[in-house]
This record gives sequence, C-alpha cells and structure tokens, in this order.
Amino acid sequence: MKSATRRGLRVRVGGAVTSALIAVGASFAPGATAADVQSEQWYLAPMQAEKMWQASTGEGIKVAVIDTGVNPDTPSLKGQVLADEVPKQVAYGATEDYDGHGTTMAELIAGTGDKGGIQGLAPDAEIVPYRIVTGNSLDAEEEKRAPTPMEVVRAAADSDARIISMSFTSPAYEADFEKAVEYAASKGKLLVSGVGNEGRDSGYIGYPAAYPYVIGVSSIDKKSHVSDFAQSGNYVDLVAPGENMPGYCRPAFDQYCHDMTGTSSATAITSAAAALIWSAHPDWTANQVTRALIDTAGRKWPKNEPTSTAGYGTIRPRSVLADPNYDAGEPYSDPLRKENTQEGEKLVTEIPPTSASAKPSAGATAPSQGAAGSSKDKPAAAGSDDAKTAAADASSDSGSTLWIALGAAVVVIGGGAFAVLRARRAN
Repeated sequence: MKSATRRGLRVRVGGAVTSALIAVGASFAPGATAADVQSEQWYLAPMQAEKMWQASTGEGIKVAVIDTGVNPDTPSLKGQVLADEVPKQVAYGATEDYDGHGTTMAELIAGTGDKGGIQGLAPDAEIVPYRIVTGNSLDAEEEKRAPTPMEVVRAAADSDARIISMSFTSPAYEADFEKAVEYAASKGKLLVSGVGNEGRDSGYIGYPAAYPYVIGVSSIDKKSHVSDFAQSGNYVDLVAPGENMPGYCRPAFDQYCHDMTGTSSATAITSAAAALIWSAHPDWTANQVTRALIDTAGRKWPKNEPTSTAGYGTIRPRSVLADPNYDAGEPYSDPLRKENTQEGEKLVTEIPPTSASAKPSAGATAPSQGAAGSSKDKPAAAGSDDAKTAAADASSDSGSTLWIALGAAVVVIGGGAFAVLRARRAN
C-alpha cells in the first residue's frame, strides 16, 4: 500500500479560500467485500456501534451536508439522500459530486454499508446534499451558478434538517458567514465543523469552527492520540476518529481509497453521533444534544477545563444511549455559553425558535461544564495525567460498557503534554 499523501479542497468563501484536507493512499473497489471497507472503519468496534444501533440508528434525523455535492447513487447511499428537499435557489449541482469528498462524508454519516460500501454511524439518518465551490475544480460558469456557503447555511437553517455538517475550513473571518451561522443557530440547528488540518502550531482554528454556535471537531487516530495534522486553539470542542479512513478520492466512484485522513471525517462522525442521540430523544433541543456530547465525552480532566487540542474530550454517544437516567438539562441553556457569549448580547441558542414544532423536554437546572459562571481555572500541569490523556473511566459510567478503547484520547505534542484553557469566543 502506498503511504498516505495530502490533497486539499479549496472552498471559496467571499474573497477568501477555505480548505478541507485529507490524505489518500491505495484504492480498492467498493464492491469487493464489506470486510474490505468496513475493516478500515476501525472506530465502529470500540464505539460498539452494533449495540448503539439497538437503541438508535438515526431514524427521523436529517443532516445537511455542505460539501462538494453528494452522489446519491452509490450502493451505500441509495435511498439515503433527499435531493428533492434542497431549496431550488441553492440546489445547483447538489447531487453531482465533482471530487468525492462530499459523498464520503455522507456515507460516513448515513451509509447503509450495502454491497461492501462504507457503513455510516447513523445508517437510518437522511442526507440533504449541498454543493459549494472548491478552488479551481469547477469551470467559470459552474462557479457562477454555485451558491456560496453563507447562502447554503441560511437555506439549511430554513429547512427541517436538524444538523448542519461542514467539513471545510477557512483561515479568514467573514462577517456574512458568521451572521448565517447565527441565523441557523437561532433556528435550533446543531452546526458541526472541523477545526482544520494545518497542524497544531498553525496558530489558529479555521472558520466556520471558530464562529460562535459551531461545534469545533478535531481528530484522533486508532491509538486515541490527537492527530498531528489537527489544528489546536480556543475553539476545539470535541475530538472524533479522523485517521486511516476509507473514502472516495476521485469522482468516478468506482473505488474507495485507503488511509484518508483529516478533521473532515471527524466532523462527519460527530454529526452522525449527534443524529443517533437526537433520534433517541427527538424532543431535545440542539443545546441538549450538544450537552449530551460534552457531558459524556471521554477525558481525564475537569469538565470545565477544555484543552486546546481535545476540547471537552472524545465523543461517546453510546454513554448517552445506554443511560436511561441521563439528564440533558434545560432546553434553552447553552452548554457552550462561555465560548459563545458576545458581550452585551443575548445568545440566540437561549431563545426558543419561533419555528419549533415540538415542545422541548426540560431537564435538571444544574449547569453543565460549559455554563456561564464557570471559573477560568489554571491549565493542567505539563506532564500530569490530566494533561496527557483525554480518557473516560469506564468503570464509573453507570455500570455500562462504553467506549473504552477510544475513550482514551492522548494529547501529546512533541513527546510532551499540552493542555491550555480556551478563552471565551470574541471578535
């Protein structure tokens, strides 16, 4: 097998350029055997996907995938893609994936695994596809007709998709994009984005992950180490599997590639985890689903001390699904209030959306780890267990067997430990 090499997708956001980097290696046919592809999905077993699917498969949850488009005709996506639900004004090319990246993300979220295809973590969720411009991949006419990411986010906000998955990043702040994100959050959507793949020392977190109201996701490998390529900084909220994945590396869709790597995959898997939780608790709000992901994340540090590399820890949706007594808290109390607060402004996530179709179920009033008023404690000391390891003590999780292997996300930088408290999100 060839060693992995990087390639980048360049997405235009206003005058800026964004990227969604992955690594690709050797390829193999989708129809070979299910084991060929699904054995590459190393995270399914330690996450105990089969047991999770006894409680939830993501049924009833629609995920908007904003990417290079989604091919609805791959074996794993047949019947999973709701092309007719894409608003006409942003529908151009939505089901014509010119790269393979968007289709890979959709399969990681909701693929059925049919005929040896990728097995999605939420196989009964449904995908609403959107296509945006990437670099020089499209000709001038197609670029002209393509919607902007901001237009797409607003369109998804006005749809009945509950989750907006964005596997792309930009180093540039765009006021219109931030407003679109805020609008989507005000509509009760859960927004997820990768933090970027420019390395821990890049000095920034990419947008849209760095905007308020977006869950920023970093990547871990098979050994639960935070990926070397993943960016670090103030807006890392969670980590999820993002290395050595199968996926499409060309738009022919006749074969998968090995060893695809990036926070893009981690974003898709986190979106799928949210879909599993929301499907099991359809009356919850985005705040409650986010709180569930944060409360149950694997870590070995205080809940109110997110690190700059692993945030609140490794996603463990099974620990929510397996606990009938889990309390998701108040529906309109933002668990990331500390990060999302803009001085003098009311959080849109704490105002019930006028379009809410179901009365949310209230939980306990106790604040979660991201609630306002939590103190800015000092970072964990370098070399300490808390700083080195993002782990969950499975023996203390309500007596249930949870994600043990991937609950130990080791945060290692250059052989040492690195855990820095995040600052509040501010312009």
